[in-house]
Amino acid sequence: MLTTLAALWPYLWPTDRKDLQIRVMIAFGLIVVVKLITVFVPFTFKWATDALVAVSQQGSGGAPRGDLQSWLPWLIGAPIAATILYGVVRAGMALLQQLRDGIFAAVSMNAVRRLANLTFQHMHRLSLRFHLERKTGGLTRVLERGRQGIEELSRMALLILMPTILEFILVCGVLLYMFDWRYVAAVTLMIALYLGFTVQATNWRIAIRRQMNDSDTDANTKAVDSLLNFETVKYFGAEKRENARYDRSMAKYERASTKSYISLAVLNAGQAVIFTAGLTACMAMSALDVAAGRNTVGDFVMVNALLIQLYQPLNFMGTVYREIKQALVDIEKMFDILSTNAEVKDAPDARPLQVSAGAVTFDNVFFHYMPERPILKGVSFSVPAGKTVAIVGPSGAGKSTISRLLFRFYDISAGSISIDGQDIRKVTQESLRDAIGMVPQDTVLFNDTIRYNIAYGRDGATREEIEEAARLAQIDRFIAQLPDGYDAQVGERGLKLSGGEKQRVAIARTILKAPPILVLDEATSALDSHTEMEIQEALDRVSQNRTTIVIAHRLSTVVNADEIIVLDKGVIAERGTHTTLLKKKGIYASMWNRQREADAARETLKNIAEAEGETLRLKLAGE
Repeated sequence: MLTTLAALWPYLWPTDRKDLQIRVMIAFGLIVVVKLITVFVPFTFKWATDALVAVSQQGSGGAPRGDLQSWLPWLIGAPIAATILYGVVRAGMALLQQLRDGIFAAVSMNAVRRLANLTFQHMHRLSLRFHLERKTGGLTRVLERGRQGIEELSRMALLILMPTILEFILVCGVLLYMFDWRYVAAVTLMIALYLGFTVQATNWRIAIRRQMNDSDTDANTKAVDSLLNFETVKYFGAEKRENARYDRSMAKYERASTKSYISLAVLNAGQAVIFTAGLTACMAMSALDVAAGRNTVGDFVMVNALLIQLYQPLNFMGTVYREIKQALVDIEKMFDILSTNAEVKDAPDARPLQVSAGAVTFDNVFFHYMPERPILKGVSFSVPAGKTVAIVGPSGAGKSTISRLLFRFYDISAGSISIDGQDIRKVTQESLRDAIGMVPQDTVLFNDTIRYNIAYGRDGATREEIEEAARLAQIDRFIAQLPDGYDAQVGERGLKLSGGEKQRVAIARTILKAPPILVLDEATSALDSHTEMEIQEALDRVSQNRTTIVIAHRLSTVVNADEIIVLDKGVIAERGTHTTLLKKKGIYASMWNRQREADAARETLKNIAEAEGETLRLKLAGE
């Protein structure tokens, strides 16, 4: 805990925020004042009680007993004055405590915001490999719990733990001054047993809580994953299967939650027994002292009031320990993420990329995701400025890896990748990615408006620029037909739009970005032939006068490329223009022939279906 608090302290005492530092000092000052008042409250209770006893004795003809302290409230205005003082002091204590919490709230929430933002930024800095190996639902859950954990840790440790320790010290001092060491020994033993039991029981509960968190995360991840794949679930009629899968996770959560509630009952019962035993012992000693004439009835009441007041924060100590341990569990994974080093980092002397022409060069590039499985084996090629180079090949040849390496989602194992002679490992990642535009095969849109998704291409783009980009991408007419126009919502991952419409949005935001280098990663392979032709026309316009790398599955989209590179098993097997490669009658020619045959077969089936449909229509019309 101390390590975590030490890590949190710079955010609770931010050197760049003097106003928050002043709030921290005021809050600490109020902690001391509130606890002094808290210890003073039982004195007013004692004075009121002794005054009432004195009044009662006078009313019955007796004489007031006790020392000067028992006479003090009587001398300043009788029992009613002491009672009013008691009420005023308690009210003042409560007001100051709320004032303290309100003042410190800005400090605590600022720490939460800064640490959450730091973690969120760090998540974006981590490599693509990190995100591919983790589930998005689990990561967002870690972030959410971490936020709550930081808030709980800062609030519990500084606003409850520290004040309670201070109050315990003050209570022991009062007991030693007003009574004797026996009371201090009894209270100290009680607190030691109380805290010892709390620690043991809480550690038991923490193991159960970890099971709850794991089950909760697993259930949440399965729910998010299933809902994101809503269409796939429907395609395969797998609703019952998904429900059963989710229910299995929730059943584990149910069992862990039940154990958690049972353990909480055991903890609360044990704490109550231990505290009651300590309170009874102190009150028994005080009763004996009253009977012996060493204490007044007010002293007996004061002992009770002191310990009852101590019980509330002491009871919170159990809660504090539980919540702090829980907070540590919750932020444990967040800190793991923060301690994860980014796989791809800017070099210490990295400078912004200076793009003069946009020529791209791969020089003897080697790469592997895992050492035992090499992906690229000495790949070398150049894309001259303003030219288009297509990369084709069978699945698994390493085509899409080319684009990931160019964006520097991964660092190469050997060789170099350069733009206008600048090694991309020696320039900043931000400037590198600013210079490259991407139209991927599967365009994923933000769950926002069409305008927002197009404008994502360039922050601060004007309305006119957004609409011009839409016009060039040939999506403006479709948008004009929508009731909300550019403000129409696209849905989760853009599911309200068709594949072609999503691709046009991707093209529009790439046009808006206006990058000197363009990467088209199988941008039309998931579309039908008619839509593919329309999208290809838009892509041809976008790629004019830009250095373009086309990663293609459908060879018909790359016939006009300045050069076609055929990748096979991580090496360049063939290269040349479309005509040249067909003449070689190698891999490319074989792929071309197979696609032509497949296209011809699809066209034949389409014609047959249309003919059968027309025959059926005429038959029905004749009947």
